[in-house]
Amino acid sequence: MVIVMKHQATREQIERVVQHIETLGYRAHLSQGEERTIIGVIGDERPIEPESFELLEGVERAMRILHPFKLASRDFHPDDSIVKINGISIGGKQIVVMAGPCSVESREQLMKTAAAVKQAGAHILRGGAFKPRTSPYAFQGLGLKGLELLREAREEFHLPIITEVMSPQEVTLVAQYADILQIGARNMQNYALLHAVGEVQKPVLLKRGMMSTVEELLMAAEYILAHGNTRVMLCERGIRTFETATRNTFDVNAIPVLKSLTHLPVIADPSHGTGKWELVTPIARAAIAAGADGLIIEVHHDPAHALSDGAQSLKPENFARLVEQVRRVAQAVERTV
Repeated sequence: MVIVMKHQATREQIERVVQHIETLGYRAHLSQGEERTIIGVIGDERPIEPESFELLEGVERAMRILHPFKLASRDFHPDDSIVKINGISIGGKQIVVMAGPCSVESREQLMKTAAAVKQAGAHILRGGAFKPRTSPYAFQGLGLKGLELLREAREEFHLPIITEVMSPQEVTLVAQYADILQIGARNMQNYALLHAVGEVQKPVLLKRGMMSTVEELLMAAEYILAHGNTRVMLCERGIRTFETATRNTFDVNAIPVLKSLTHLPVIADPSHGTGKWELVTPIARAAIAAGADGLIIEVHHDPAHALSDGAQSLKPENFARLVEQVRRVAQAVERTV
C-alpha cells in the first residue's frame, strides 16, 4: 500500500501518518519527491482498508500496490531514481558506459584496458577480482590482489570501479575497494548476499538470473531496497533459452518492461547477452534504443589470450567504435553518452 500526501502536507502530518503505520505493526518507507511525499506500508497490509488512512490530515489518497514488489514499483516511486557515483548520474538523460576486462589477470592487462576504455569514453571501470565459473578448474580470479589492482587503476585513471561480490562474507572486504557492488546472475536469488549488500549501503548492480523472470528480478531487488539501500540498478544480461546460436538470448523486451514497472535504472550487458564479440555492438545499439540507462561491456587488449570470456570481449578499437555508434543512437532518442 502507498499513501500519497498532499502537496502542502506538513512534516508533523507526515510523521503522524508514519506513527500510525508503526502503531498498526507495519514499517513505513518514505519517498520524498519535489512535489509529493509518498509513504509505503511495508508488510502484509491486506487487513488494512486504504480509506482508513485517508481520514488522516495531510493525506491525499491511499491505494494498494498490486505488484508484490513494493519499493521497486513505480506506484511507490513514480519518478526515475538517479544513482549518483562520484559525480556520475545513472538513470538520468545521460547513458553511462561501464567497461573493462571480465577478469583482472595482471597489472599490465588491467592498466592497458583501463587506459583504452577511458580514452574511448567509458565512465566506470569494470573488472572481476572474484570470478564464479561453471568449471572448478577455470580461472577463478586474483581475489584480494585483483581488488588492489582495481584500486590502483581507479586512482590512475579516475574511474569508479564496479566488481562482483560472491558471498556475504566478502561484502565488507569488496566494499572497501569497489564503488559499485555487482551481484552476478548466479547469485540473483542468494538471499543472504542480497541482505548483506542492502546493509552495506553501497550502490548495487543486480544482474538478472539466467532463468529468472522480470518479476523475480524485481523481487530480488526488493530484498536490497528493504534495508534502506536505494541505490540499486538492474541489469539485463540475457537468459537461457533453447537457442544455441548465441551464449544467451538477450531479452531486449525486458528493458521497456522494466522501465514501465520500476523506477530503478536499467543497465544492459550485451557481452554476456550474446557471448560473441561481433554481436555486442548491434545489441548495445538496440538496448539504448529500447530505453536502457547504461551499458556494461567486456573489453580486453588481447582477447585471444584472455583467461575468461575472450570470445565476447571487444578489442579497444572495437569498443571505441561501439561508443561512437551508441552515442548516435542516444541522440536519436534524445539522450546523451
